[in-house]
Amino acid sequence: MEQKKHRSGFVNIVGNPNVGKSTLMNRLVGEKISIITAKAQTTRHRIIGIVNKPEYQVVYSDTPGVLRPNYKLQEQMLTFSLSALQDADVLLYVTDVVEKVDKNDEFLAKVQQLDLPVLLLINKIDQTTQEALEQLVLQWQTLLPKAEIYPISALNNFSVDLVQKRVLELLPESPPYFEKDALTDKPARFFVAEIIREKALLLYQKEVPYAIEAIVEEFLDEKDIIRIRAIILVERDTQKGIVIGHKGESLKKLGTMARKDIERFFEKKIYLQIYVKVEKDWRNRDNLLKTFGYKLD
Repeated sequence: MEQKKHRSGFVNIVGNPNVGKSTLMNRLVGEKISIITAKAQTTRHRIIGIVNKPEYQVVYSDTPGVLRPNYKLQEQMLTFSLSALQDADVLLYVTDVVEKVDKNDEFLAKVQQLDLPVLLLINKIDQTTQEALEQLVLQWQTLLPKAEIYPISALNNFSVDLVQKRVLELLPESPPYFEKDALTDKPARFFVAEIIREKALLLYQKEVPYAIEAIVEEFLDEKDIIRIRAIILVERDTQKGIVIGHKGESLKKLGTMARKDIERFFEKKIYLQIYVKVEKDWRNRDNLLKTFGYKLD
């Protein structure tokens, strides 16, 4: 009997902010790889999650929401999103039932020119009517005539299995790109920093969470415990005061929330220390953006 050939490929998830890309990514991978909050611009990096089976390897890639940049950090976030159009074997273009179809014409024009399989996923269908959804499908069929359209709800895990099945059918024959036991291309420290940043997005208001970056300075994996020292960077002294809070209460709350999630992630006891430091205007400083993994051309 002829042996099935191994399939492998890059399946990249793109779309505007807040349409549910990270929720979908975590569903597809079956692990919490991407942080999720209700705020736009939660995802800043291009994050890879790998699904391995003996006969295939799917390399899913979550990208920042596409937006018009206001500072250098956002320019780099857009670069990550655009790069996902270049190396995809299958593209998952995520929209939802709320956003207008012409929200980002420039990016959509680039998707229209692609010569590769595009699955258009209309997310959050539990928030609309059948009639409105049918109208939306017709609009998208006009805009992306070559795309296959899947109405889904990532949050409620509705029709995500159909997307997974179609992705596997579209994967090219190829040996695996990563080790077969790999879950992601990112180091452990990256996920610690992301969990801390997620809690900051949940806890703080207005501009403060967007001015925050989390850096892991020390990660000591001992027999029974992982000892972590992290720094939260902000851009101004006033932001530092808000992050720490009255008598350190806000920072203590953030630390407790983050530690619990980090313990779940590593399935191990965590000792976590967090400090706050001001690094003026870091979002516009090339050298710092490079240090934090926002790769510059």
